[in-house]
Amino acid sequence: MTKPHIVVLGAGLGGAVAAFEIKQALGEAADVTVVSKGDTFHFVPSNPWVAVRWRARRDIEVPLAPVFKRRGVGFTPVGARRVHPQENRLELNDGSDLAYDYLVVATGPELAFDEIAGLGPHGGFTQSICHVDHAEAAAEAFERFVRDPGPIVVGAVQGASCFGPAYEFAMILDTELRRRKVRDRVPMTFVTSEPYVGHLGLDGVGDTKGLLESELRARHIKWIVNAKVASVEAGLMHVEEVGEDGATKAAHDLPFAYAMMLPAFRGVEAVRGLEGLTNPRGFVVVDKNQRNPAYPNVFALGVCVAIAPTGKTPVPVGVPKTGFMIESMVTAIAHNLRDLIAGKPASAEATWNAICLADFGDGGVAFVAQPQIPPRNVNWSASGKWVHLAKVGFEKYFIGKVRRGESEPFYEKLALDVMGVRKLKA
Repeated sequence: MTKPHIVVLGAGLGGAVAAFEIKQALGEAADVTVVSKGDTFHFVPSNPWVAVRWRARRDIEVPLAPVFKRRGVGFTPVGARRVHPQENRLELNDGSDLAYDYLVVATGPELAFDEIAGLGPHGGFTQSICHVDHAEAAAEAFERFVRDPGPIVVGAVQGASCFGPAYEFAMILDTELRRRKVRDRVPMTFVTSEPYVGHLGLDGVGDTKGLLESELRARHIKWIVNAKVASVEAGLMHVEEVGEDGATKAAHDLPFAYAMMLPAFRGVEAVRGLEGLTNPRGFVVVDKNQRNPAYPNVFALGVCVAIAPTGKTPVPVGVPKTGFMIESMVTAIAHNLRDLIAGKPASAEATWNAICLADFGDGGVAFVAQPQIPPRNVNWSASGKWVHLAKVGFEKYFIGKVRRGESEPFYEKLALDVMGVRKLKA
């Protein structure tokens, strides 16, 4: 009897761990293959550190082929051109096909820099920390900037759903500029589509509004919220500040010598536009068991999953998919695949909670939201130097986990033990 073939599309924070956990859950009951664009794992949360050369690329990457081989997982690094869900196959970038019985989509997003003229590192005028290649380019640009300082603009554009790294990078830049004794020559502005500082796409968590406003104020970083970036040209960002009624209430032409703006996300080309599988932005539609309703043998996890916004905002704001949420999606999918292959119904559901360590270089802000979308059972945030130390420890742990090919869930332990949520529940 032929064993079922499970294909995991993507080998990032979610995909790599999903492959390990699915293989551990099913053992020899199924074959598991990972399809990735490239053969190296990069720890994306460390990209802000790469962009100021607190980390080198080699510090945050893991060669995947030997790890998957050791764990009995098939691997192809050529990437997928198109998913054909009606035929249960992937069309790969090398022209070959790969059939599957079950597909787990864990691609992450496509970065929609092209939706704003002049945005992004590919022919635009702003830097990015979304990919390690971008972070390395941002580091080179930062070194040039330090030799001739000027204004900095950092933030996230309309439709963005990943705000934590924008705050991190603004504070990390401030920390590094002070270390280099040039901070006094650098006016900084934080530009965000959020309706208020600390919204984070989650309508705030605990006192993130107060904590982050206080940090920005203490570091002499001005901010503009409800901001829509109209366009960017060399050294100048055109920003429209929108009122509660959706109308432009102020226009800002912000000069910059260095800028980093996080883009909006959309689904990757391999799945975008597939009726029944994805929404209009190309994100995969899933039910409570992480399955696609139109194609029940297709699961999805992470940033590629469609999640509705927390509520209406004057400028479009997406919902982040944090590590805890992704980890719980991985576990639910592994359990459901094990049950389906054993002839049982899929019943496991992800716990969509949010845990974040936002490092500022010399401190940071942490928050726990359980569940991620309010109202919540736990709604907690705190700040301090311990956050930086916790983030460093987490980086070492997670990269080591990938190198070992382990799937042990960690975020819930992080929430309970490091942040003291047990005390809050008591």
